[in-house]
Amino acid sequence: MNLKQLVKEERDRVIEMRRDLHRIPEIGFELEKTSAYVAHCLRGEGLSVQTGIAQTGVVGLLETGTPGPCLMIRADMDGLPISEETGLPFASTHENAMHACGHDGHMAMALGAARVLNRLRHALKGSVKFLFQPAEEGPGGARPMIDAGVMEGPSVDYAVGCHLWPELPQGTIGVRPGIMMAAMDRFDIVVKGKGGHGAMPHQCVDALDTGVQVINALHRIVSRQMDPLMPTVVTIGSFHAGSAFNVIPAEAEILGTTRTFDREIWKSWPVRIETIVSGVCRSMGADYELNYGPGIPPLINDASVARVVRECAEEATGPDRVVEPEPTMGGEDMAFYLETSKGCFFFLGTKYEGCASLHSPRFDFNEDVLPLGVEMFCRIARELLR
Repeated sequence: MNLKQLVKEERDRVIEMRRDLHRIPEIGFELEKTSAYVAHCLRGEGLSVQTGIAQTGVVGLLETGTPGPCLMIRADMDGLPISEETGLPFASTHENAMHACGHDGHMAMALGAARVLNRLRHALKGSVKFLFQPAEEGPGGARPMIDAGVMEGPSVDYAVGCHLWPELPQGTIGVRPGIMMAAMDRFDIVVKGKGGHGAMPHQCVDALDTGVQVINALHRIVSRQMDPLMPTVVTIGSFHAGSAFNVIPAEAEILGTTRTFDREIWKSWPVRIETIVSGVCRSMGADYELNYGPGIPPLINDASVARVVRECAEEATGPDRVVEPEPTMGGEDMAFYLETSKGCFFFLGTKYEGCASLHSPRFDFNEDVLPLGVEMFCRIARELLR
């Protein structure tokens, strides 16, 4: 059967599913409407469906009836706490929630692939596991899904996923063996001083001033502790202290993130951060609380699977439309699945003139790219499950 023709026949349905899902974005693990919609679509194809995994995760299993490996196709389901400003006729109907990172497209492509591969099941060996994951944007849904056993029954041999990517030209496919995305952690710091009158600083321990010193010292990790040839990032995204012009605050809150491609550096972050925070606070007479949460490991594509994905991309869109993107400091918890099985995460370009970035309240993409994503998943399955 002609794969492109089968995908073409599903185009309108894939776009319809994307729009349905775009209207009902939900956050984190609270994905009742979204997971119910996904499960309904999978059951409509006759797949065996599990729900309630890691609260709201969904897995649909397509069994070919012939022994062989298991391919997992992963899609993330959660939106972001953003008020949509696209003006689309199918814009979010949920207050302060939006699919601003393309997860509606990811789900639609995976559901479209389920429809096409179901028609091709007798030409495949093994099984395809369609995994729909909550909380990719935070606090992280991949690890709870794995802990719940999604990589077993049957055991996953290959895992693939795709991200719509407005950094690449529309309709191009980005495939890279090895390091693709950075390790990503979050840290929360509360500096504890002694508040008091703004005119009497000698009677206080200024938490705001101490917090400023902590931030300056953390920013120097990259410039003075790291090999300049090893890309690393320390970013402070939030700093709050005080509420009045004439009061020295007793507490300051600092929120930040670290990024690196190197596993050893990733493992070293908790000690590095703790050493600096404790040293600065001690020198200023302050105390602190530090919550450093190991987040997401580096996303590393298996070279052999990446080669298959690249070959499929060249067949789908032509060699001149396939690129090897530079690694990005963005993080993705697809990395956890790639630690437990061979696999590849690839980008599908959505860039057009004037397009908004990911996580923007104006983010949108041309829906014509969705069939290409469906075709990619199907070609990969056909190649790995021959």
